[in-house]
Order: sequence, then structure tokens, then C-alpha cells
Amino acid sequence: MAAPSRPAIPGPLCPSPRLLLGPGPSDVHPRVLAAMGMPLLGHLDPEFVALMDETQELLRYVFQTENRLTLAVSGTGSAGMEAVVVNLIEPGDPMLVCINGVFGARMADVAGRAGADVQVIERPYGEVFDPDEVEAAIQRVRPKVVGIVHAETSTGAWQPLEDIAQIAHKHGALIAIDTVTSLGGVPVHIDEWDIDAVYSGTQKCLSCPPALAPVSFGPRAIDRISQRTTKVQSWYLDMTMIKNYWGSDRVYHHTAPITMNYALREGLALIVEEGLEARWTRHALNAKALKAGLAAMGVGVWTAEGHQLPQLTCARIPDGIDDLTVRKRLLQDWGIEVGGGLGSLKGRAWRIGLMGHGSRQANVTLLLAALETCLRDLGHRFEPGAALGAAAEVYAGSSKSVLA
Repeated sequence: MAAPSRPAIPGPLCPSPRLLLGPGPSDVHPRVLAAMGMPLLGHLDPEFVALMDETQELLRYVFQTENRLTLAVSGTGSAGMEAVVVNLIEPGDPMLVCINGVFGARMADVAGRAGADVQVIERPYGEVFDPDEVEAAIQRVRPKVVGIVHAETSTGAWQPLEDIAQIAHKHGALIAIDTVTSLGGVPVHIDEWDIDAVYSGTQKCLSCPPALAPVSFGPRAIDRISQRTTKVQSWYLDMTMIKNYWGSDRVYHHTAPITMNYALREGLALIVEEGLEARWTRHALNAKALKAGLAAMGVGVWTAEGHQLPQLTCARIPDGIDDLTVRKRLLQDWGIEVGGGLGSLKGRAWRIGLMGHGSRQANVTLLLAALETCLRDLGHRFEPGAALGAAAEVYAGSSKSVLA
């Protein structure tokens, strides 16, 4: 058999410029991009080890926790999900998963693959769970772990957690939460809420590329891991080994993605410089302006009022407007990416992300102007300029609290 012929020389890589206003990845801050271009260090180099320590300290601040076992798993947010589930679950363990979107369903799938006896409760897309219904399910299932999504990326639903965490503990269960879309964009208080295990991702409100998954395990979760009678299903995600690499012993486990750790360190440093409260306020203000502009064009939101994430708006596509036609034009004419609906919302929703570095007034204004043009040209009727005017009114009154 002849060897493959030499391909044509492809030349240097040159991706088209995009404004990433979808559900992730989000735009990366220029300082993060610059950090990724710095020289590599070895994964056991003293300077890199010091960077790991610094990153852990910064992650504890962003998670609002004192948990010692707080680190960045080498992998995307889904790797963080698997890391939490496979470390807390042994074959046959009952686990209750709350599903109100695609990523709750993914958690249930991961738990089933880890051998859990998975039981689920469900809510329609865009809704959140009431503590009483979760307690009723816990009493029925008697789970060892309750899994729930804090910020459902498929719908923009923002789930309150404090009462549910207390209920889980009252019945002897651990609580594990998904903060992939929430971390850095809305309040996340791991210690105050008494959360046992949490995972996130770097590509949303942390304004870094996808590649790492911040996780944190509290005392109850660590006790559960230490009392396991079986090995963790995944060698790569086994916290009993990974903690020895991130801990004082620095026992080799795997070759960490050095450049991505540079990026995360810089992204977290930017959050500290801005301050968490100021960052949450910025996200809330820009979301308020976006939703005002959408409403002025007759575009509603799928997510229940009072539970809408500021960093991810799940917009209701008006009747008679084709999803792909609008998204393709946004990309071709303005270089703007927004996401389509998932699951039952496919073709019925646009998922608009204003995350991290991407949550800026200039982006809100550009997107609303572009959407006005697209919808007008497709025959959707509204007052010209109404969207930009409504957003401008929000910004003009931004001295008032926008977190209420």
C-alpha cells in the first residue's frame, strides 16, 4: 500500500474574528491571551508549582470557600462534572439528579455510567425546582448524593440552592452542584450555602479558553471519598491521586496543560482586580439592558421571571422568524455568534451570552442593532430604534441597584 502523499502546505492559521455572544466559549480577555503566549515551564518546575498554589488561592476566592481540596481539573467543564460524580459515587449508590435542562440530564447520564442507582425529578425547560419537591424526592429515594445545576446553560435558569442544600444534609445526603455558567457571573457562596462538591468551567464567565474545570470538595465530600470501598471509576479523575499533585507532596499524576493554567491564573487575577461584587453588578446591568432591548422588539425570554441568569439570556424567537436565518446573518454580516436552543427549545430560542469579558455595554448595543436589522428585514414589526432606546434608558439609570 502506497504511503499517503504529502498534503499542500496549509500556511499559518488565521481564524476569522468573532464576537462570541453565545452560551460559551466567551470572548477571552487580552491579558489572558497574552499569558498563553508565555514560555512553557515544566509541570513540576518550582515556578509552576508556585503558580498552582496561587491559582488555588484565587479559586477559593471566586468559589467563596476555604476548602483545601480546590483545584483545576485538566479537562473541560464536563470533566469537572465527571470528577465530582465518580469520586462521590460507588456502584449501587442511590443518587438523585434534578433535571430542568440538558446539563441536568448529562449529570444523570454520567452518574449512571459510574454505576449509581439514578433517580430523577424533572421540571420543564426554563423552570427551577422548589425545595419542597426536592425534599419529597429525597425522602423517597434516600440518596447518598443530590445533584443539581445552579445555572442551566441550556435555558438560562438560575436555581436557588441554600434551602435545598440544608434539606439534603438534614436527610444525610451530600449535595453536588454545577456552576459551569454561574461562576464569576453571579454570586456563588460554597461555604455559606454549605455545598459539598462543585464543578465549573473556564470558558464562560472566567473569560478563558475551554480546557480546565475548577472543582472544590468540602469536608463531608472528602470523608466520603476517603471511606470508599471501591476504586474511583476513572483513573484520570481520581481525587485521591490528583490531590497529591496539587497538594504539598507534588506527586506526579499527569502532565498538566501549562498554557491553560497560565490562562486560568490570569483570568482569576482579573476577577480579583475587579472584585466579585462589582463583577456581579456589571453582569446584572448588561443583562437588564439586553432584556429591555429585546422586549422593545417584542422578543421575550423563556426562563421563569425572577430566575433568569444575567450572563445567559434564553430569548424566545418570535413567531414566523427562522432561527438559523438570523444566526447565520449575525455571523456573516457582523461576526456575532449567538447560540441556538437545545433539547425542546431547538429552533425556538436564541441563547445570548454576556459572560466575563464579553459582558460589556458596547456588545449589548451592537447585538441589539444587528438583531433590529435582521428582524426588520424578515418582516417582524416593532418601532425602529426601540431596542437601542430601551437599553440606553437602563444604562442612564444604572446608578440605581441592578441586583434587585
